[in-house]
Amino acid sequence: MVRGVEGILFLFGAGLLAGAMNALVGGGSFVTLPALIAVGVPSVAANASSTVALYPGGLASAWTYRGERQKPSTALCGVGSGWLLGVTLAGGLAGSLLLLGTPAASFNLILPWLLLGATLAIAFARRVSLAAQGRQGAARRAPAGLVLALQFGLGVYGGYFGGAVGLMMVAAWSLMGEHDIKALNAPRTMLVSAANTIAVVAFVAAGAVRWPETLAVLAGGAIGGTAGARLGRVMPARATRLLVLGCTTGMTCAFFARAYLRSL
Repeated sequence: MVRGVEGILFLFGAGLLAGAMNALVGGGSFVTLPALIAVGVPSVAANASSTVALYPGGLASAWTYRGERQKPSTALCGVGSGWLLGVTLAGGLAGSLLLLGTPAASFNLILPWLLLGATLAIAFARRVSLAAQGRQGAARRAPAGLVLALQFGLGVYGGYFGGAVGLMMVAAWSLMGEHDIKALNAPRTMLVSAANTIAVVAFVAAGAVRWPETLAVLAGGAIGGTAGARLGRVMPARATRLLVLGCTTGMTCAFFARAYLRSL
C-alpha cells in the first residue's frame, strides 16, 4: 500500500498512463482503479473516484465532436437522439445507485468479471462493428423498443463501471442497423458523457469520492490525454491496441487472482 507524497505521485503517474490509453484506444480505468485501490481506497470508492477523475477527458472528447451532433440527422438506429439520451441518463443513474449500494466484498468478486467484459470489448468490439458494416446491404434496423432497452442496459453498465462502454455502444449500434462507424463517434461520446455525468453527480452527492487521490489522478490524466493524442498520430494502430490489450489482460488476471485465489 502506497501512502503520503509517494502515493500522490503514484496516482499522478497512473493518471498519465490512463489518459494516454483513453486517447489511444480506451481502457484507462484499468490503470486508475487498481492504482486507487493500491493506495488504500476501498474498491467501491475507488471505482467512483476513478469515474470522476476520468470524467473531464470524456467531456473534452464530447466537445471535440460537438459540430457533428449539429448535422441534420438526429436519429440513431431509427430512434431519436432525445429518447436515447433519456434512457442513457436513466440507466446511468440506476447503475451509479446500484454501485453505491453494492457491498465492497461483493464488488470485489464482481470486479474481475467487469474487467474481463471490458477487455473483450477492447479486443473484439471493433471487429464486430466492421463485420456488421460489411453486411450493410442485408441488414435491417432493430425495433425501437429493443434499441432503447439495450441502450438503457449500456447506461446502467456505464454508471456502474463503464470500462470500454463506448466501444460496446458502437458494436451494439452496428449490429442494430447503423454502419457508418465514423459517424457513430459523435453520439458515442455524447451518450457516454451523459452516463458519466449522472454517475459523477450521484457519486459526489453520496460523498463516495476520495478527493485528494481523485485530483492527483485527474491532473495526470489531463496531461496524459494530450500526450496520448500526439503519440497516436505516429504510433501504429496495431501496436497501440496490443499494448493496451496486454495491460488490460494482465490487470484482469491480477484481479481474478485477488478475488478468487487469495490463499495463494
